[in-house]
Amino acid sequence: MWADSLQLAEQQHLIRLFIWSEASLLVGGVMLALLLWRRVRSPLLRHFAIQTALWGGACLVASFLWWRTLGVRDHAGAVLLDRVVWLNIGLGIGYVAVGVTLAVAGWFGARRHGPVGAGVAIVIQGAALAALFFAFARQIVR
Repeated sequence: MWADSLQLAEQQHLIRLFIWSEASLLVGGVMLALLLWRRVRSPLLRHFAIQTALWGGACLVASFLWWRTLGVRDHAGAVLLDRVVWLNIGLGIGYVAVGVTLAVAGWFGARRHGPVGAGVAIVIQGAALAALFFAFARQIVR
C-alpha cells in the first residue's frame, strides 16, 4: 500500500470513529435528558446512557488527538499503525468480555439492574470499536 493510500484509509477510519463517537455521545445524552425530564427511575437505562455517553466522549477525544497526528507514514510508521490497530481490536474484545462479566455479575450476583445496563453498553461499545478497527485492519492489509 502506498503512503498516500494509507493516509487516506486512516482518514476514512478516523471519520468513521468520529461518527460512532458522536452518535454514542448523542444517544447517551438524549437518553439521560429524557430520563431526567420524564423523571423515570430506571437504573438499567440510566447506567446504559451514562456508559454510552462516556464512551462516546472518550472516543471523540481519542479520535481528535489521533487526527492531529495524521500524516504520511514511512515503513516504520505503517508497521506501528498496524500494531496499534491490532492492539485496539484486542482491547475491543477485552471490553466485550468486561461488559459481559459486569452484566452477568450484576444480574446473577447482586440482582441489580444498574450494572446490567452498564455492562450491555460496554459490550456494544467494545464490539463496535473492535469491528471498526477490524474493518480498518482489513483495509490496510490489502
